[in-house]
Amino acid sequence: MRRAPKKKIQKLAGDALRIANLAQAISQAGSRLEDQDWQNLLDSLVEKNLEMRHQSVLDSAAEHVFSNFPDAYEILIESIESTATSGRVKDGDTEYEVILIAAPILAWSRFEIFSGAIPAEILRSLTNSWRESLLCKGVQVSLLPNLFSIDQLPQTYCDVNDLMQHTAKDFLKNKSASLPKDLPKTVPFLADSRYLLGVVLAPINSPVFQWQMTPSPFDVTKAKEATLLIWKQRAHAEIAHMLPGCGFEFLLPEAYYSACREADILIRPISIRSAVFYLTQTLNIEASELGAIIGRFGPETYPDQVDELRVGFTLRQHPEIIYGVIWPLYQQEDEINALIGPSLQDATDRSGEIPALLAESGVTNIRILEDIFGMEYCDDCQAPLYADAEGELVHPEMPEDAPPEGSVHLH
Repeated sequence: MRRAPKKKIQKLAGDALRIANLAQAISQAGSRLEDQDWQNLLDSLVEKNLEMRHQSVLDSAAEHVFSNFPDAYEILIESIESTATSGRVKDGDTEYEVILIAAPILAWSRFEIFSGAIPAEILRSLTNSWRESLLCKGVQVSLLPNLFSIDQLPQTYCDVNDLMQHTAKDFLKNKSASLPKDLPKTVPFLADSRYLLGVVLAPINSPVFQWQMTPSPFDVTKAKEATLLIWKQRAHAEIAHMLPGCGFEFLLPEAYYSACREADILIRPISIRSAVFYLTQTLNIEASELGAIIGRFGPETYPDQVDELRVGFTLRQHPEIIYGVIWPLYQQEDEINALIGPSLQDATDRSGEIPALLAESGVTNIRILEDIFGMEYCDDCQAPLYADAEGELVHPEMPEDAPPEGSVHLH
C-alpha cells in the first residue's frame, strides 16, 4: 500500500467528494463490468482536475479516502498516478497514446554525483539507445535534456501531468523538450538516484514496450531482464561520462511512479553500505568503532504513522551524530521488515534489514528508538535532522579533524 498523504485537509466537497465516492464504489463493485464503468467515471474526473491544476481537490480526496475507506485508497492513488502519467494527444488527424517514463540509475561515490543538463550529443545517443532497446517499432520518444536528482523531479500530480503534456506537444511541433524553470539544487548524498525522463508516443492500441511482444508462454520477467541488459550495454558509456568517479547500476525504464518507487527501495541498502565505507575510510577507523541510532519519523498530522527511518551514525565512545541515512517506507510491513524481520516480534534480535546490513558492514552497536519523531529539517540547509541517543533531533556534524570532502574515493 502506498503511504498516506503528508498534508491533512479537513474540508471535502464538490469534485473531491465525488472522486472519493467513486473510488469507494470501485472497491465495492461486484463485477468487472461495474468496476470498469465506475473506473471510467473516476479517471475522467481525475483527468479534469489535473487539466485544471486542482491539486488540492486530489489531495483532499486522497486524504479522505485514506482516513475513511482504506480499501479504496490504493484504487484512487492508482487512478491519479496513471491518469497523471498517461493519456492521448492529437497531431492533426492522428492520435497518439502518451506515457511518461523514468529510467532510474542508482549511483554511489565519495564525490558529488552529477545532476543537470545532458550534452546534446549524449542526449541523441541515449534517445537512440532507449528507442532501440526499450520500445516497439513505430513508437517515438522525447527524452528530457536533464539528468534529474530526486529533488528536481516534479513534486505534484499536476506538475507531472503538465510535464508529460507539454513534452508530447512540443515533440509533435518539432520543438526541443523544455525543462521546468528554476530546478531546485540537488542535496548531495553518498548514494543517490538519478533519473532520465522521457515521454513516449505510440499509435493507438499498439504495444509500447518490447516485452509486450513476448510470445507464448509469456515469460515477461525474462523479457524485461533481456531488455534491461540491452539498455545497460548501450547506455553505459554515456552514463559513465556523466557520472565520473561513480559506481552505478541501471534499473529498467518504466512508468514514472513505478520506476521512482523501485529506485527509492533499491537505493536503501546501497546508502547504508556507502555510509559505513565512507566513515571508516574518511576517519581511518574500523566499522566496529561506529554506532548507529535508528529513529522512526512521520508526519505530525498522523502521529502513529511512520514514513521513513533515519539512521544516525556516531563514534562508539561519543554521542554526537556525525552522519545520517534515510530509509523511506512504502508498504505497511516495511517498518517491521526493516527493523525486526518479517517473522519475528523481538526487536532485540536485530534480524531486520537495517540491523543486518549494519552488522554485515561491521557495525554492531545499534540502538532502535521507540518514539516517533516529526519529519524535521534544518532551517538553514534543509538537511534532515536525526535523533540522538537522548531523543533530541540534531544536525549531523563530522568531527573537526575529518579530512575535507572529496579527499577519499568511495570505491
